[in-house]
Amino acid sequence: MVNDLLLLGGAAFGGGVMNAVAGGGSFLTFPALVYTGVPSVVANASSTVALFPGSFASAWAYRRDFSRADGISFRGLLSASLAGGLAGALLLLFTPQRTFDVVIPWLLALATLVFAFGPYLAPRLRQVYRIGPATVLIGQFLVSIYGGYFGGAVGILLLALYSLFGMADIQKMNALKTLLSGCMNAVAVVCFVIAGKVLWRPTLVMLVCAVLGGYFGAHSARKVKPVYIRAAIVCLSVVMTILFFRRV
Repeated sequence: MVNDLLLLGGAAFGGGVMNAVAGGGSFLTFPALVYTGVPSVVANASSTVALFPGSFASAWAYRRDFSRADGISFRGLLSASLAGGLAGALLLLFTPQRTFDVVIPWLLALATLVFAFGPYLAPRLRQVYRIGPATVLIGQFLVSIYGGYFGGAVGILLLALYSLFGMADIQKMNALKTLLSGCMNAVAVVCFVIAGKVLWRPTLVMLVCAVLGGYFGAHSARKVKPVYIRAAIVCLSVVMTILFFRRV
Protein backbone atom coordinates (compact mmCIF):
# COMPACT_ATOMS: atom_id res chain seq x y z
CA MET A 1 0.00 0.00 0.00
CA VAL A 2 2.85 2.39 0.85
CA ASN A 3 4.47 1.69 -2.53
CA ASP A 4 1.15 2.38 -4.24
CA LEU A 5 0.82 5.72 -2.43
CA LEU A 6 4.39 6.68 -3.39
CA LEU A 7 3.63 5.81 -7.01
CA LEU A 8 0.38 7.77 -6.98
CA GLY A 9 1.98 10.75 -5.23
CA GLY A 10 4.78 10.87 -7.78
CA ALA A 11 2.31 10.56 -10.66
CA ALA A 12 0.19 13.38 -9.22
CA PHE A 13 3.17 15.70 -8.75
CA GLY A 14 4.26 14.99 -12.31
CA GLY A 15 0.69 15.48 -13.51
CA GLY A 16 0.47 18.84 -11.77
CA VAL A 17 3.71 19.97 -13.41
CA MET A 18 2.55 18.73 -16.81
CA ASN A 19 -0.80 20.52 -16.56
CA ALA A 20 0.91 23.79 -15.69
CA VAL A 21 3.59 23.61 -18.38
CA ALA A 22 1.97 21.81 -21.31
CA GLY A 23 -1.14 19.91 -20.18
CA GLY A 24 -1.82 16.18 -20.17
CA GLY A 25 -1.52 15.50 -16.43
CA SER A 26 -4.26 12.87 -16.50
CA PHE A 27 -2.02 10.78 -18.78
CA LEU A 28 -0.08 10.05 -15.57
CA THR A 29 -2.66 10.05 -12.78
CA PHE A 30 -5.45 8.02 -14.39
CA PRO A 31 -3.25 5.09 -15.55
CA ALA A 32 -1.44 5.09 -12.18
CA LEU A 33 -4.75 4.63 -10.37
CA VAL A 34 -5.86 1.86 -12.74
CA TYR A 35 -2.44 0.19 -12.35
CA THR A 36 -2.92 0.05 -8.57
CA GLY A 37 -6.23 -1.76 -9.02
CA VAL A 38 -8.80 1.05 -8.93
CA PRO A 39 -11.83 0.50 -11.24
CA SER A 40 -11.71 2.81 -14.25
CA VAL A 41 -14.77 4.97 -13.45
CA VAL A 42 -13.59 5.48 -9.86
CA ALA A 43 -10.04 6.06 -11.12
CA ASN A 44 -11.25 8.75 -13.53
CA ALA A 45 -13.31 10.46 -10.82
CA SER A 46 -10.47 10.25 -8.29
CA SER A 47 -7.96 11.56 -10.82
CA THR A 48 -10.19 14.55 -11.52
CA VAL A 49 -10.52 15.31 -7.80
CA ALA A 50 -6.77 14.99 -7.31
CA LEU A 51 -5.84 17.29 -10.19
CA PHE A 52 -8.45 20.04 -10.07
CA PRO A 53 -6.93 22.11 -7.21
CA GLY A 54 -3.67 22.18 -9.19
CA SER A 55 -5.48 24.15 -11.89
CA PHE A 56 -6.32 26.87 -9.38
CA ALA A 57 -2.76 26.82 -8.02
CA SER A 58 -1.50 27.32 -11.56
CA ALA A 59 -4.11 30.03 -12.21
CA TRP A 60 -2.91 31.88 -9.11
CA ALA A 61 0.67 31.67 -10.34
CA TYR A 62 -0.52 33.02 -13.72
CA ARG A 63 -2.55 35.82 -12.08
CA ARG A 64 -0.34 38.59 -13.51
CA ASP A 65 -0.99 37.28 -17.01
CA PHE A 66 -4.74 36.99 -16.64
CA SER A 67 -7.01 39.27 -18.64
CA ARG A 68 -10.46 38.89 -20.07
CA ALA A 69 -10.74 37.88 -23.70
CA ASP A 70 -11.56 40.90 -25.85
CA GLY A 71 -14.98 40.70 -27.46
CA ILE A 72 -16.37 37.87 -25.34
CA SER A 73 -18.01 37.74 -21.93
CA PHE A 74 -15.94 36.09 -19.22
CA ARG A 75 -19.20 35.39 -17.38
CA GLY A 76 -20.40 33.55 -20.49
CA LEU A 77 -17.21 31.47 -20.66
CA LEU A 78 -17.51 30.65 -16.97
CA SER A 79 -21.18 29.65 -17.30
CA ALA A 80 -20.40 27.43 -20.31
CA SER A 81 -17.57 25.78 -18.37
CA LEU A 82 -19.73 25.05 -15.33
CA ALA A 83 -22.69 23.75 -17.37
CA GLY A 84 -20.49 21.59 -19.59
CA GLY A 85 -18.50 20.20 -16.65
CA LEU A 86 -21.76 19.22 -14.93
CA ALA A 87 -23.12 17.51 -18.07
CA GLY A 88 -19.88 15.59 -18.61
CA ALA A 89 -19.70 14.42 -15.00
CA LEU A 90 -23.30 13.19 -15.05
CA LEU A 91 -22.63 11.39 -18.34
CA LEU A 92 -19.69 9.57 -16.73
CA LEU A 93 -21.73 8.58 -13.68
CA PHE A 94 -24.42 7.07 -15.91
CA THR A 95 -21.89 5.19 -18.07
CA PRO A 96 -21.67 1.48 -17.11
CA GLN A 97 -18.22 0.34 -15.94
CA ARG A 98 -17.77 -2.13 -18.79
CA THR A 99 -18.77 0.45 -21.39
CA PHE A 100 -16.29 2.95 -19.97
CA ASP A 101 -13.54 0.31 -20.07
CA VAL A 102 -14.20 -0.11 -23.80
CA VAL A 103 -14.37 3.66 -24.41
CA ILE A 104 -11.18 4.55 -22.47
CA PRO A 105 -8.60 3.52 -25.13
CA TRP A 106 -10.42 5.56 -27.77
CA LEU A 107 -10.58 8.58 -25.47
CA LEU A 108 -6.85 8.21 -24.79
CA ALA A 109 -6.17 7.92 -28.53
CA LEU A 110 -8.24 11.07 -29.22
CA ALA A 111 -6.50 12.95 -26.41
CA THR A 112 -3.09 11.85 -27.71
CA LEU A 113 -3.83 13.07 -31.24
CA VAL A 114 -5.18 16.39 -29.98
CA PHE A 115 -2.21 16.84 -27.67
CA ALA A 116 0.30 15.96 -30.38
CA PHE A 117 -1.12 17.92 -33.32
CA GLY A 118 -3.51 20.51 -31.85
CA PRO A 119 -0.89 23.23 -31.20
CA TYR A 120 0.37 22.97 -34.78
CA LEU A 121 -3.00 22.82 -36.51
CA ALA A 122 -4.73 25.64 -34.62
CA PRO A 123 -2.46 28.49 -35.85
CA ARG A 124 -2.76 27.24 -39.44
CA LEU A 125 -6.53 27.04 -39.18
CA ARG A 126 -6.58 30.56 -37.73
CA GLN A 127 -4.95 31.87 -40.91
CA VAL A 128 -7.93 30.77 -42.97
CA TYR A 129 -10.75 30.64 -40.45
CA ARG A 130 -11.82 32.77 -37.50
CA ILE A 131 -14.69 32.12 -35.13
CA GLY A 132 -16.94 34.61 -33.35
CA PRO A 133 -17.94 34.99 -29.70
CA ALA A 134 -21.06 32.79 -29.98
CA THR A 135 -19.04 29.94 -31.50
CA VAL A 136 -16.45 30.27 -28.73
CA LEU A 137 -19.15 29.91 -26.08
CA ILE A 138 -20.59 26.83 -27.79
CA GLY A 139 -17.10 25.39 -28.17
CA GLN A 140 -16.36 26.12 -24.50
CA PHE A 141 -19.51 24.23 -23.50
CA LEU A 142 -18.69 21.19 -25.69
CA VAL A 143 -15.07 21.04 -24.55
CA SER A 144 -16.26 21.31 -20.94
CA ILE A 145 -18.54 18.29 -21.42
CA TYR A 146 -15.49 16.34 -22.56
CA GLY A 147 -13.54 17.80 -19.63
CA GLY A 148 -16.12 16.69 -17.08
CA TYR A 149 -16.36 13.23 -18.65
CA PHE A 150 -12.67 12.44 -19.16
CA GLY A 151 -10.53 15.54 -19.66
CA GLY A 152 -7.41 14.21 -21.36
CA ALA A 153 -5.77 17.08 -23.34
CA VAL A 154 -8.71 19.36 -22.51
CA GLY A 155 -6.26 22.23 -22.07
CA ILE A 156 -5.01 21.81 -25.63
CA LEU A 157 -8.58 21.91 -26.93
CA LEU A 158 -9.20 25.15 -25.04
CA LEU A 159 -5.99 26.72 -26.34
CA ALA A 160 -6.97 25.74 -29.89
CA LEU A 161 -10.41 27.27 -29.38
CA TYR A 162 -8.98 30.56 -28.14
CA SER A 163 -6.45 30.58 -30.95
CA LEU A 164 -9.22 30.31 -33.55
CA PHE A 165 -10.93 33.26 -31.85
CA GLY A 166 -7.82 35.33 -32.48
CA MET A 167 -6.02 35.28 -29.14
CA ALA A 168 -2.25 35.14 -29.56
CA ASP A 169 -0.62 35.78 -26.16
CA ILE A 170 0.18 32.26 -24.91
CA GLN A 171 0.63 33.35 -21.29
CA LYS A 172 -2.80 35.02 -21.21
CA MET A 173 -4.33 32.01 -22.98
CA ASN A 174 -2.76 29.66 -20.43
CA ALA A 175 -4.06 31.78 -17.55
CA LEU A 176 -7.61 31.69 -18.95
CA LYS A 177 -7.35 27.99 -19.74
CA THR A 178 -6.16 26.98 -16.27
CA LEU A 179 -8.87 28.99 -14.51
CA LEU A 180 -11.78 27.77 -16.66
CA SER A 181 -10.61 24.14 -16.72
CA GLY A 182 -10.40 24.31 -12.94
CA CYS A 183 -13.99 25.59 -12.79
CA MET A 184 -15.36 22.85 -15.05
CA ASN A 185 -13.54 20.22 -12.99
CA ALA A 186 -14.79 21.72 -9.73
CA VAL A 187 -18.38 21.04 -10.79
CA ALA A 188 -17.46 17.51 -11.83
CA VAL A 189 -15.73 16.97 -8.49
CA VAL A 190 -18.91 17.89 -6.58
CA CYS A 191 -20.86 15.32 -8.63
CA PHE A 192 -18.26 12.60 -8.09
CA VAL A 193 -18.11 13.24 -4.34
CA ILE A 194 -21.91 13.17 -3.97
CA ALA A 195 -22.06 9.95 -6.02
CA GLY A 196 -19.43 8.30 -3.82
CA LYS A 197 -17.06 7.61 -6.72
CA VAL A 198 -13.90 8.94 -5.05
CA LEU A 199 -11.34 6.69 -3.34
CA TRP A 200 -10.33 9.18 -0.68
CA ARG A 201 -7.07 7.94 0.86
CA PRO A 202 -4.99 7.84 -2.33
CA THR A 203 -6.87 10.82 -3.76
CA LEU A 204 -5.93 13.11 -0.86
CA VAL A 205 -2.26 12.13 -1.20
CA MET A 206 -2.43 12.83 -4.93
CA LEU A 207 -4.27 16.11 -4.40
CA VAL A 208 -1.53 17.56 -2.20
CA CYS A 209 1.19 16.40 -4.60
CA ALA A 210 -0.68 17.75 -7.64
CA VAL A 211 -1.08 21.20 -6.04
CA LEU A 212 2.66 21.32 -5.33
CA GLY A 213 3.39 20.17 -8.87
CA GLY A 214 0.96 22.67 -10.40
CA TYR A 215 2.43 25.62 -8.53
CA PHE A 216 6.00 24.55 -9.21
CA GLY A 217 5.21 23.90 -12.86
CA ALA A 218 3.58 27.29 -13.40
CA HIS A 219 6.63 29.08 -11.97
CA SER A 220 8.97 26.95 -14.07
CA ALA A 221 6.98 27.27 -17.32
CA ARG A 222 9.03 30.24 -18.52
CA LYS A 223 12.35 28.46 -17.86
CA VAL A 224 11.65 25.16 -19.61
CA LYS A 225 11.04 24.73 -23.32
CA PRO A 226 7.56 23.17 -23.52
CA VAL A 227 8.50 21.38 -26.77
CA TYR A 228 10.70 18.94 -24.86
CA ILE A 229 8.06 18.27 -22.23
CA ARG A 230 5.39 17.89 -24.90
CA ALA A 231 7.50 15.32 -26.76
CA ALA A 232 7.89 13.28 -23.57
CA ILE A 233 4.15 13.50 -22.83
CA VAL A 234 3.23 12.38 -26.35
CA CYS A 235 5.52 9.34 -26.04
CA LEU A 236 4.00 8.52 -22.65
CA SER A 237 0.45 8.91 -23.91
CA VAL A 238 1.11 6.66 -26.92
CA VAL A 239 2.41 3.94 -24.62
CA MET A 240 -0.58 4.31 -22.27
CA THR A 241 -3.02 4.20 -25.18
CA ILE A 242 -1.49 0.99 -26.53
CA LEU A 243 -1.55 -0.61 -23.07
CA PHE A 244 -5.22 0.24 -22.57
CA PHE A 245 -6.14 -1.12 -26.01
CA ARG A 246 -4.42 -4.39 -25.08
CA ARG A 247 -6.24 -4.38 -21.75
CA VAL A 248 -9.73 -4.35 -23.28
